[in-house]
Amino acid sequence: MDFSLSEEQQMIQEAARQFAESELKPVAAELDKTGNRPLMLEKLKELAELGFMGINIDPNYGGTGAGTIAFSLAITELARGCASTATTTSVTNMVAEVIQAVGNEEQWQKYLPKICSGEYAAGSFCLTEPGSGSDAAAMRTRAVKEGDEYVLNGSKLFISSAEFAGIFVVWAVTDPDAAKGKGISCFLVEAGTPGLIIGKAEEKMGQKASVTNEVSFDNCRIPVGNMLGEENRGFRIAAGELAGGRIGIGSLALGIGLEAMDCARAYMHEREQFGKKLAQFQGLQWQLADKYTELEGARLMLLQAAWQKDAGMAFGPAASMGKLFASEKANEACYLALQIHGGVGYTREYPLERMSRDVRITTIYEGTSEIQRLIIARHLLDVR
Repeated sequence: MDFSLSEEQQMIQEAARQFAESELKPVAAELDKTGNRPLMLEKLKELAELGFMGINIDPNYGGTGAGTIAFSLAITELARGCASTATTTSVTNMVAEVIQAVGNEEQWQKYLPKICSGEYAAGSFCLTEPGSGSDAAAMRTRAVKEGDEYVLNGSKLFISSAEFAGIFVVWAVTDPDAAKGKGISCFLVEAGTPGLIIGKAEEKMGQKASVTNEVSFDNCRIPVGNMLGEENRGFRIAAGELAGGRIGIGSLALGIGLEAMDCARAYMHEREQFGKKLAQFQGLQWQLADKYTELEGARLMLLQAAWQKDAGMAFGPAASMGKLFASEKANEACYLALQIHGGVGYTREYPLERMSRDVRITTIYEGTSEIQRLIIARHLLDVR
């Protein structure tokens, strides 16, 4: 078993690390405080120019073609600089992968280069609805075929990057009489399509520069050729791509957790109490050791899931395990890091309060911790 990274993987990891250090960390507080849209768009464009918006996309269509391991490494490093930017990058990569996985040649040529190059600032994944979050198959958005078009009506909720997106991957019911989850299809909707309505941005606890909007469809007409994959088989696409997205969100959580613990480790060498550095207190030493051990375990779990995906193996349960463990341990790491900083950690003078807010969503989006446990248990018990 070879745990070494390829030269290409190391280069991508280092490029992401350098970008996070030089371009994201200096502006992360500003993005969090104001949600500065022009600044966020500038950083997304720079990431696209460096190849980070199509890490696992065929180079023939503008991608890097470096695989899921490289994607995981990159998202971890970007999240150490700015979680909002890492989320937008992760979701945009997921949108590109959906198109690559089930699209046709015409769709690949039309959309993938625009995503990878940054012509589209971002992509959006439209699955969640006001009445169906974890129970995504209970969606109510409808797509009715009329001649050579589909007419979409309904609404989606908590859609990442909707304000920025150039392309939306949308799920809608095409056969309301089919069994639950069986009559759902997947579509591509371009920004600016009449009837596509982007609602207000949500006021969120964290990751404030990663805009999240309601997206509505009011007699939104799209060509029949904008269907992704086969009619009434779209929910399988969602399930498969969410598994890949969980590697991204787990990797993002890992990056936040590692950055928080690195801040705590540095602070322990600076802060003195009772005549000695915090780094000399055994109780804190053990807590630090435990958290780094857990985060290293999360890293290995995510890399295993990424390796299985790249190898063409079933990777869904491994991705759920990695996402579950990484997100929960990263939340714990941020809690501990802030506690080690004491009162100053609770102020904006240090980045711990932002990290603590940013990391919280990682146990919720791309499938809650409870859903991950359900997926894992069903796999282990072979029940549905």
